[in-house]
Amino acid sequence: MSLTVRYAFNRDVSVRDRLLALLVAVLWGLNFPATEIALQHFPPMLLGALRWTLLAIPAVLFVPRPQVKLRWLLGTGIGIGLLQFAFLYLGMAAGMPSGLASLVLQASAPFTVLLAGFAFREKISRRQAIAIGVAVLGLAAIAIHQSQVAALLPVVLTLAGGLGWAIGNVCSREAKAPKPLHLTMWMAVVPPIPMFALSLITEGPHRIAGSFTTLTTWSAWESVFGLLYIVVAAALVGYGIWNTLLSRNPSSSVAPFSMLVPIIGVLSSWVAFGERVPLVEFIAGAAVILGVLYASRRPRLVAPDPEPALVVEAGSRPH
Repeated sequence: MSLTVRYAFNRDVSVRDRLLALLVAVLWGLNFPATEIALQHFPPMLLGALRWTLLAIPAVLFVPRPQVKLRWLLGTGIGIGLLQFAFLYLGMAAGMPSGLASLVLQASAPFTVLLAGFAFREKISRRQAIAIGVAVLGLAAIAIHQSQVAALLPVVLTLAGGLGWAIGNVCSREAKAPKPLHLTMWMAVVPPIPMFALSLITEGPHRIAGSFTTLTTWSAWESVFGLLYIVVAAALVGYGIWNTLLSRNPSSSVAPFSMLVPIIGVLSSWVAFGERVPLVEFIAGAAVILGVLYASRRPRLVAPDPEPALVVEAGSRPH
């Protein structure tokens, strides 16, 4: 295999992009306690509708439509915006602890790699496969340990959210938006109407109206601050960086970083709500971190064999 082909096959995430991906992991990890606070006042479908509406309005008014095919814009909005957060918020409202939710949702990483491989024939190296396997084993160990505190339905709903996120990741990758922030803003146009409709059907107009008429209480304002963090930090900044990374890196190299999110999510939920983190989860979390770092490590390049020197004997000339 030539040096050029080998490098293209093993092309990985730069140091700068790895730092950006780590920043996204922190922003998204803190998103889970913020969501739990927001759900204390807003019902889940209404919260999702408000989240994306607050992004959709400035997108339509001030941001040019991204120069991507419509199917990838819709796919990104449906996957990341509608499916991920509809199922995640339903799962958390049904009793999924925020720390455990941050863990289970990261099933999106292997889902993303599998979907990209199945639908678009993206290749992953043996190193990446092993590293992702180690990280998944770490996630599985944490899930098994915490499964005693979560009913089956919230776990299944959150897993479905992870699958939605993976669908959105693959669509974002295929969109190859020249300006990823525009895609981040415009994907917010897709979820609000379906989520408002689901809110009316499942939560009812009285519950929706009650969420707005009681906004003067302090507990409601805590939820409003949680909503603002979800919109600005997790959605606008987080997905803006994430879509940028997906636009210039293979999905199999970027997706594993999302498995760092539960580490931040579990720790921040412990600080915010006193959710205890046993030693076994710290050990499993270390396995997740090592797996992600190994999956994203830039491999050493192997120099090609030198061309044999041309020896010219004295008194002769090359032919």
